Amino acid sequence: MLRNVFRLMIIFIGAVFLRHVVVLIIRAFSQMTGVTTHPSPAPREQSGGELKKDPVCGTFVAVASSIKTTVNGEIIHFCSTACRDKYRRVA
Repeated sequence: MLRNVFRLMIIFIGAVFLRHVVVLIIRAFSQMTGVTTHPSPAPREQSGGELKKDPVCGTFVAVASSIKTTVNGEIIHFCSTACRDKYRRVA
């Protein structure tokens, strides 16, 4: 039993090592050719303007990019749909 556990550990360590070697080789070739394996991330959009506090998690979110809900004639701003849904369940 102990031999089998030891063998599994050796196989796992070998697989991790092999994966790292393959990644290093791919990075080396991509740098030589100028080709990247992952697309560059899109530039982050600057969201300026007025900030509102999410009543559920307390995060400040830009009014322009917030998720809005009207409750009793008042617009409430949320950082995510999960926070909005939590608020709806409690209210």
